Parts: sequence; structure tokens; C-alpha cells
Amino acid sequence: MEGFFERVYEEVKKIPRGKVATYGDIARAVGAPRCARQVGWALHCNPHFGIVPCHRVVFADGSLTPGFGFGGIDIQKDMLVSEGVEVSKDYKINLKKYRNGGI
Repeated sequence: MEGFFERVYEEVKKIPRGKVATYGDIARAVGAPRCARQVGWALHCNPHFGIVPCHRVVFADGSLTPGFGFGGIDIQKDMLVSEGVEVSKDYKINLKKYRNGGI
């Protein structure tokens, strides 16, 4: 799985500030379209926090990750807001507005 994890990290690094991608987007981009959960596990284990912007990856409905591994959902929200991403009170973002089209 290490090769898969590294491919995930490289793909997530491509998400620009102010944009997000879904776990499924990343799975498709690394050639494993049915592995969105494994993408989540790779990001939860991310040894490169601060280098791999895992806070920019959200669920398919735009929800933030309740189990965000680097401080919880409020930290993920704060990180996204600091980049200009609007997050609703129910911890969702508008994917039509903020989804990275490059993936």
C-alpha cells in the first residue's frame, strides 16, 4: 500500500489553495476509482502534514471530515476558511464553487 499512499500524497499536493477535491476525485486521479476509503486512510496516516494539504479533501457531498486526523473538524474548517473557502455551519462546502477542476 505504500506506493498507493505516495501516489495519493502527490495528487493531493496538486490541489491549490482555496480549492478542494473529494476522496473519490483523488481515488480516480491515482487510477483506483473504487478506493475512496483507502484514500481517506492514506490521508489519516499522512506523515507529511504541512506538505500534503489533506485538509483540502472532503466527502462527496462537500462535508468536512469529522475524524480529521490533525486536530478535528474545526481545525479543518479553520484551515479551509483561512484559504478563502466558505464553510457552512453544518461543516459543508459548495463543491460547485470550490472543487478543483484540475483533478
